Amino acid sequence: MTVYEIVSALMSGLVVGALLGLFGGGGSVLATPLLLYVVGIDDPHVAIGTSAAAVAVNAAISLLGHGRGGRVKWPCATVFAGAGLMGSFLGSSLAKAVDGQRLLLFFAAAMAAIALSMLRRPKSAGDPDVHITLPLIMKLAPLGVLTGVAAGFFGIGGGFLIVPGLMAATGMTLANAAASSLLSVSVFGAATSLNYAVSGQVNWPIALLFILGGLGGGALGVRGAGLLAGHVVLARRLFAGLVLLVAAYVAWRALGA
Repeated sequence: MTVYEIVSALMSGLVVGALLGLFGGGGSVLATPLLLYVVGIDDPHVAIGTSAAAVAVNAAISLLGHGRGGRVKWPCATVFAGAGLMGSFLGSSLAKAVDGQRLLLFFAAAMAAIALSMLRRPKSAGDPDVHITLPLIMKLAPLGVLTGVAAGFFGIGGGFLIVPGLMAATGMTLANAAASSLLSVSVFGAATSLNYAVSGQVNWPIALLFILGGLGGGALGVRGAGLLAGHVVLARRLFAGLVLLVAAYVAWRALGA
């Protein structure tokens, strides 16, 4: 690898790790575009497989930080992630059968949907003491499966679907949902990357550099989540605007190819 590839992979990982720690849902959406257009990976499938591996680890790092802060609702998060595990395998298997440039068009559409979902003012009210029950399990499991399919197909963590899904199914707070979503992001990313790795579509040296960059980024993001507590809506909207611009660029490059 060149010096540029090493530095760009480290810095890209730092950015994505910080966004994951800061926003939870939607934080990993820039991983694939960064690998394609900054690091320089040519094959869209390799970029998606590599980003999924890196995001899985970066999300796990941020999850530990939020877990120590007591923000993760582990029983609810575990049910959602467990239910979506097979869905992520199915989604990633479907994606591998799709032409790379066409897959990027689908990816750009998913990015736009993520950005639009982040533009909405999220509800911060909720029950901070929610506990798992059988009715909650019956709500969480189907949502987990569907989200897993989407996360696997697009090669993203799926947090933008997981966060509102957890809130709708359990009534937990936004802070709890954002933190709890990282378990599913990690599980879905690991399943997706494993599926791509079986086909030789993961660049492991780049993934390792991305993960190393994400170590520092995740710590910064978790700390920033506390500092930005009073400005989280503005921060999410600024990030959403950036994601919309990147989505347009991804679509333009895919159509041009």
